[in-house]
Amino acid sequence: MNGMVLLYIFGTFSAIFAFAGVCWWAYRPAHKKRFEQDAMLALDSDPLYQKNRQSAGDKSK
Repeated sequence: MNGMVLLYIFGTFSAIFAFAGVCWWAYRPAHKKRFEQDAMLALDSDPLYQKNRQSAGDKSK
């Protein structure tokens, strides 16, 4: 095989393994709580959201 073909093969498999590693890291159950909290950051400073949340009786904060 040509050296460039081996380089392409190595690059392709490296990208696949890197993508699989990131997916594994991101979807681990240990990260679920932190990601849910991070998703709420944008809403925490929204006054309308805070008003609706308080009127609904949400005591989670």
